[in-house]
Amino acid sequence: MSLAKARSAYLRSAIHQPVQWHEWSPEAFARAQAEDKPILLDIGAVWCHWCHVMDRESYENAETARLINEHFIAIKVDRDERPDVDARYQAAVAAISGQGGWPLTAFLTPQGQPYFGGTYFPPLDQHGRPGLRRVLMTMAEAFQNKREEVMDTAGSVIAAIEHNESFDGSASNPGTELVDKLIASALQQFDRRNGGFGSQPKFPNSGALDLLIDAASRVGSQDGIAAAARATAAFTLEKMSKGGIYDHLAGGFHRYSVDERWVVPHFEKMSYDNSELLKNYVHAYQTFVEPECARIAREIIRWVEEVMSDRELGGFYASQDADANLDDDGDYFTWTLAEARAALTKKELAVTAPFYDIGELGDMHHNPQKNTLHVDQPLETVAKAAGVSLDQASALLQTSLPKLYAARKTRPTPYIDKTLYTAWNAMMISAHLEAARVLADPATRLFALKTLDRVLSTAWHEGSLDHVIAYGESSEPTDPIPGILDDYAFTGHAALDAWEATGHISYFNSALALADAAITKFYDEEKGGFFDTETPAPGELRLGALSTRRKPLQDSPTPAGNPVAAALLLRLEALTGREDFKQMAKATLECFAAVVEHFGLYAATFGLALQRLLLPPIQVVIVGEDSVADRLERAALGRYAVNKTVVRLTPSQLTTLPPSLAQTLPHFLTTLGSYAAVCTGFTCRPPVNTPEALAEILLESL
Repeated sequence: MSLAKARSAYLRSAIHQPVQWHEWSPEAFARAQAEDKPILLDIGAVWCHWCHVMDRESYENAETARLINEHFIAIKVDRDERPDVDARYQAAVAAISGQGGWPLTAFLTPQGQPYFGGTYFPPLDQHGRPGLRRVLMTMAEAFQNKREEVMDTAGSVIAAIEHNESFDGSASNPGTELVDKLIASALQQFDRRNGGFGSQPKFPNSGALDLLIDAASRVGSQDGIAAAARATAAFTLEKMSKGGIYDHLAGGFHRYSVDERWVVPHFEKMSYDNSELLKNYVHAYQTFVEPECARIAREIIRWVEEVMSDRELGGFYASQDADANLDDDGDYFTWTLAEARAALTKKELAVTAPFYDIGELGDMHHNPQKNTLHVDQPLETVAKAAGVSLDQASALLQTSLPKLYAARKTRPTPYIDKTLYTAWNAMMISAHLEAARVLADPATRLFALKTLDRVLSTAWHEGSLDHVIAYGESSEPTDPIPGILDDYAFTGHAALDAWEATGHISYFNSALALADAAITKFYDEEKGGFFDTETPAPGELRLGALSTRRKPLQDSPTPAGNPVAAALLLRLEALTGREDFKQMAKATLECFAAVVEHFGLYAATFGLALQRLLLPPIQVVIVGEDSVADRLERAALGRYAVNKTVVRLTPSQLTTLPPSLAQTLPHFLTTLGSYAAVCTGFTCRPPVNTPEALAEILLESL
């Protein structure tokens, strides 16, 4: 199967190349075996700058293509479209070379077992890296003349993957001390000068931020942990939002920063980063009541609305590329002083240039005149130097930013991958629903629900969930790609979030069905935990390294599937009383309990799921349709806590409730009108109808 019928944007971008690429398919493997040729596997993404560089330097070169076509069967994979393939070969190449990333370049036996690999290879030897042409000939010669060594190496790599992914680290009844260790790991790696964790390159680590915000909200936290967690999370969120990793004109965050100060990012913007960062800023606003957190949250939503969503049908796009072409490096997002001067008045420039550190000498290596916009000093200092008042300086910034953004829009715009991936859509749905409630934004709520309805009607059918909802630029029919664990778990959470926000029981029923399907398809009945791909049917043979089973634990780059699935089961257990859900969630967390502390802040989602297991679920149910109910809901949403949910119902919805609530709420005899009830399991506290009374109950409960 060539790329002629490929629907992925990354694969379609390679159709014109002289390399005879194949999609990942039985036909490609069958051809490799029939011709007794090794496989060259390229894994990348449409947003990946170095993938495009390698394409242009090597795969578009006629001589390199001739070598590949003569000696190899070439397979190209989009890591976003096939995360199951990517995860396994990332592990393989890491075992071989000690590093992974994209582009991933692997050499496989005809059966798909890796015997050598790396990431980016230049076309010829340079900078201490072997050239791709030399590597190609060496790997082809090894396969032909040293077959036994190749097969031994390949077998060892597969064995290493299977061992590393087995996580044989079960421990019974993990307790709060394990959560404390994960929190301590984040606090220990905290960069007190710049915010964030560790040194360069610096990633947002959204799971760790939520774990810290949750710890900061705990009234009974001891030894100053709550205060330290609060300071770490708040300072990191502030530093990120002032840095170049944040897009100060359009909103939204770039993928990561190459430096420890958050100044120079890798400029691609990912849906999954922004969904989780949106949650972080919303949760921080709930807990710290910091207006800047609300502002950043609203600006992320604005960017998603303007750039990253299908407003007509519903849906969130996958990514925005870093560059408009290979000759720039973030030029769309960066500024020379001359470019800023051309867009602004003299007074505007006098404030905007020093505030965002736009100078003659910029930040970018490829063009030292180019500046990333980042907040370099307080506005008060800038105003004083410019000889204007603080209010005047603020007003000048307010007029400057739209002008800079309008000027930027005239530049060639980096490519937007309009593919709708199920898990990433579900993550953004959940983030939008949370933000809509906390920020009182009904339009955001409506679009999130519209998107969820599209996911459930398009990708969820006959008990199975597809990995892709829709492709951005191709309408040709194709066989659906089966959903992985992430798709089921995140969509289950999104459906539950929709039920909490609307009270529509159909969303609860969808969450329940998705959880049951995930258990059937992915749960390991023997050892506990969830595999990332479906259990093979009897006699089914998986291609290449897909034959290995893996149970995702580490948050990389998105929250790990196992703790996300465990959290879904615990949320549902609190609403249904189904003990099997709780026992499977517990067994899943126990499966990793002996090893998880070694992952530190990269296992933060595990810590959040464990909190759900260890702490009693707090359900705040608001019943009513008037302003009193609105005020009660706002009070209930104050302070983020992972074990707290806020459900909004109309009086008529009291007849269609999940089992646990059905046993309690309809039996209240109250003359209060709209009211709030705080429930745990099958018991509820007496209803109240004032925000003050509700806040007092929550203070006692959390």
